[in-house]
Amino acid sequence: MTLLSLFKNTNSSNLQTLILGEDSFFNDYIARSYTREPRFKNFDHVIVDCESDGLDDLIANLTESSLFSQQKIITVKNPFFLTAKVPKKYQKQLEQLQRIFVNINQLEDIVILVASYAKVDRRKKLTKTVLNQFNVVETAIRPYEVGSITKALIAAEGYQISQTGLQLLLQRSDQVLDTILSNFNKLKMIAADGKITEAEIERNIDLSLAQNVFAILEAALKHNYQEAIERLDNQLREGSNPVQLLAVFANQLELILAVKILQQRGRSEAQIVKELGVHPYRVKLALGNRMPIAKLVSLLKDAIELDYNYKNGQYHEDNFLKLFILNV
Repeated sequence: MTLLSLFKNTNSSNLQTLILGEDSFFNDYIARSYTREPRFKNFDHVIVDCESDGLDDLIANLTESSLFSQQKIITVKNPFFLTAKVPKKYQKQLEQLQRIFVNINQLEDIVILVASYAKVDRRKKLTKTVLNQFNVVETAIRPYEVGSITKALIAAEGYQISQTGLQLLLQRSDQVLDTILSNFNKLKMIAADGKITEAEIERNIDLSLAQNVFAILEAALKHNYQEAIERLDNQLREGSNPVQLLAVFANQLELILAVKILQQRGRSEAQIVKELGVHPYRVKLALGNRMPIAKLVSLLKDAIELDYNYKNGQYHEDNFLKLFILNV
């Protein structure tokens, strides 16, 4: 099983591939995984960045034979020629690329276009040709799909992780895919027999900022103010500033408030996850909160006002943030 197979492919039998999606880190990860497949081990591996190397370099690599007469697998980053904003000075190169891609099935080399853009210009002739001649893999992931994609990705790379271990990894990565991949790369280096254990995650992956802030808020909501202030002091000593912390506090309060409102309107847990587009674990935690909606609204207003006062320079000291925590 390949990582490309985790997504919809327009023609999986076609090796010429366009990876399309906004997340450049994730797209590069998928592209590297593809180029490392055993079937490409004897290929020359070439990377061309269109923004830094230029289109002439790309065209040269597409039309010239390998120095060692080997097949090449060419990873093309930032293929801006697929977007709407292409300067007129590149018209000659665009025409050359059009001719090359129209006849891509005659090329012995493999081309992987990594287009990390919100959208490409599907109206232009060159883009239409690429979409028709390449296997198109769109890597967009909805927030509630992060867990299932991560689980499938870990399995596809030959590693094992328990469901509780997966949840722990997601929590410590804030359910952010790029962070998950970075942490997964760390864990791969130490995973014995391909097994990623909870103990290894605990030892090697630190609590995220959001998790630490959530722990502060949770302690305060339970009126464990000493623990909350100690945790807050730890975050401040480690370099976090009040504005950073308030942003996460506000985000947590907004989520709890939204979940409670939707719950009042009769939405199920699964419906709330889909409607808010967040990870199921965050919704489950929010549903467990017992604070009245009126109190949450008041706290959120206080957090927004406090954030404003820090940003406009009226407040400088940490004591105002500590007073906010003590009023939870």
